[in-house]
Amino acid sequence: MNYTVNEIAQITNSNIIGDEELIIKNIAFDSRIIYATKNTAFIAINTKKNSGEKFIESAIDRGIKIIISEHQYPQFKNITWIIVENSVDFLQKLAKYHFEHSDLKSIGITGSNGKTILKEWLYQCLWNEFPTVKSPKSFNSQIGLPLSLLQINQNHQLGIFEVGISMPNEMQVLENIFHPQIGLLTHIGTAHAANFESEEDLIDEKIKLFKDSEVVIYNSDNILVDNKIKEIYSSKKLISYGFQEKNDVFIKTNIKDENIVVKYFDEEINFPVNQRDEATLTNALALITVLKELNITTDKIIEKINALKAVEMRLEAIEGIKNNIIINDSFNLDLDSLKTALQFLNEYKKSKKSLVLTDIIGVNTNSEELYEEVSELVNEQKFDSVFLIGEEISKFRTLFKSNTFTFINTQELIESKHLTEIENQIILLKGARKFEIEKLKDLLELRKHDTVLEINLNAILHNINYHKSLLKPSTKMMAMVKANAYGLGSYEISEFLQHHHIDYLGVAFADEGVELRKKGITTPIVVMNPEQHSYDAIIQYNLEPEIYSFRVLELFYEAVQKSGYDKKYPIHIKLETGMHRLGFKEYELDQLIQSLQNKNLRVQSIFSHLSSSDVPSEREFTLKQLETFNKNSNYLIENIGYQPLRHILNSSGITNYTDYQCDMVRIGIGMLGESPNAEIQKQLHSSVSFKTVISQISMVENGESVGYSRKYKTSHLTKIATIPVGYADGIPRLIGNQVGNVGINKTLAPIIGNICMDMMMINVDEVPNVKEGDKVTIFNAKPSLKEFAGYCKTITYEVLTSISPRVKRIYVKD
Repeated sequence: MNYTVNEIAQITNSNIIGDEELIIKNIAFDSRIIYATKNTAFIAINTKKNSGEKFIESAIDRGIKIIISEHQYPQFKNITWIIVENSVDFLQKLAKYHFEHSDLKSIGITGSNGKTILKEWLYQCLWNEFPTVKSPKSFNSQIGLPLSLLQINQNHQLGIFEVGISMPNEMQVLENIFHPQIGLLTHIGTAHAANFESEEDLIDEKIKLFKDSEVVIYNSDNILVDNKIKEIYSSKKLISYGFQEKNDVFIKTNIKDENIVVKYFDEEINFPVNQRDEATLTNALALITVLKELNITTDKIIEKINALKAVEMRLEAIEGIKNNIIINDSFNLDLDSLKTALQFLNEYKKSKKSLVLTDIIGVNTNSEELYEEVSELVNEQKFDSVFLIGEEISKFRTLFKSNTFTFINTQELIESKHLTEIENQIILLKGARKFEIEKLKDLLELRKHDTVLEINLNAILHNINYHKSLLKPSTKMMAMVKANAYGLGSYEISEFLQHHHIDYLGVAFADEGVELRKKGITTPIVVMNPEQHSYDAIIQYNLEPEIYSFRVLELFYEAVQKSGYDKKYPIHIKLETGMHRLGFKEYELDQLIQSLQNKNLRVQSIFSHLSSSDVPSEREFTLKQLETFNKNSNYLIENIGYQPLRHILNSSGITNYTDYQCDMVRIGIGMLGESPNAEIQKQLHSSVSFKTVISQISMVENGESVGYSRKYKTSHLTKIATIPVGYADGIPRLIGNQVGNVGINKTLAPIIGNICMDMMMINVDEVPNVKEGDKVTIFNAKPSLKEFAGYCKTITYEVLTSISPRVKRIYVKD
């Protein structure tokens, strides 16, 4: 997006109050996760259930200057308003215009099941063939689809978008906004069927999406679908897929064979598969069909299928108490998702299994017929025990052949304690949302660790967006994820940042980047310390090395030549400007320019590193570094004949030397919510919390000692808490003996005695209402990470990177 307020008002027939020349490049709809505020408008979306207008004040507090709303609120000063008749209609009109004025090939995916998986698989297969945009998450509704379409930019050549409907007449609205060139219809099942008079009506509604499509790819195992598509769209290019041999694309071999052979018209495609359930294989057929339609070669298709990363959907396998495995599918429940979940069970070797199953909500069919079919599916699996929850399903208890129990609600099952008596089984939790059976997951999950490092991903996003708000909209950002993302989990953090469109990732060593690539990270990755033995891996996994000396330059160029790489390989030139660590010096620039000539290398960026941007007393030295970088990088650019990116600012540089942002900045500790600037610190959110619980509380008599070597002796009857964390978890021994504190019930309590390998003791005399099992904060807010680093006489970086791998990392989005 790149529109003026005036242009958007004209496109959508809206009214303006304020500055009509302001530029809008992003539209935010959730005030909690506002992106960079420059060139961002907040839209207050009003629906039948909620009004986004109550969040306008929150958006303005975060720095938003443009509000799109059905009403103006004059109490907010210096705000430009786009006043619309209907916020959802506005979004749809703008998205329609934006899509129709883009120049990209589009794929529209609709159906009952498999939309999100196929979208993600297609993206994984096509991102490196075409610049590709896709729907985020499951954004496929009357609001989600327009928001997805507004992500399209001028560089995109391919768009992959989900389109979902749940009620009659919704698809006509969505097709008016988005008319894909390639239409893909997945399996038609019972999801939302209750809202339609018949399955035929549901199919009619879904396939309206393909009214203007050139190609329709569809699952024709459903005879109704096959007849409808051929009747309505006979003039289009139609390609059918499915298990039946009548299809253009089908599986020729037995699905239990080691390799699967797919017949694509007259061609056979042979590849190995790990998962052989019906849903996965059906999705694989659809994927192959779309890739062939986009002229991807068969060899490449096989390579891409083998590299597919699993898409996390609704089923998750969790280690449970008493050696059980818990399969949690508590998101939704219809016949198709039940079949998928039952197939999923077959991947596990446990001989015994139990099922928790609730009423099926929202299916427009006769209850007796429905539960007869459900019971037949369940009985085939030969469960040891079946637990039915809900008034409706409980009426049909006698249809189930297993040892069957019935309950009105989930709480009643919990109180019965039947589940906690199960041992060495696989337990499938399958239920409709309203029954909240995720509570059963919490009950049954094995909790190995009371001590955890909790990472708040939304806090990281907030901190990134705050730093972005200080920059020009065009300035790119590299996130440093070296040293396991400062101890937080390199892959988890990188995947989250990739989802939020970070421009670059930075790692220290090639093996860190290789691991990210293997796990599906596609964002450009810069390797800051490329070791000689790693050059082949760097090239193989499309990583981009820092080049800091002539030796490294020549050796890496030699590796590129040997690899047969026939394009210009991207490299990043490091300049020495005063840190005296790595980099080309000023007197070496002419030789560097000469060395770069006639090599199939391209300088992607030129950069340096500030040594003291966080030290106010060294401002003069930092400005000298910046001056040296500007002079030397400009000289290099003038002589190589093209314009690479330039970057020198780190986290504290972004906040203290914003005018020197160049083309890109690098953020590290700043995205975790740490800044040496007290005013900046107030704007950031703490993203890391090291927590444990009190194992035991003891009363220690006057004069008794606590811990190894008797370093602490009580002066009165003292209440002591023992917590299960010690120096093997990354707590330095030097903060024992009343040097450091922990937080319990919002009170700082001193660490007493020597810190043990796995435990330490706390004086809790002053802690109100303290009891065993209470949460203990090692660091987060009280004490803060910075305060904890102060106890340790070190910096926050060292604290985080010292936390032991045995401390479980958990990720939240609060």
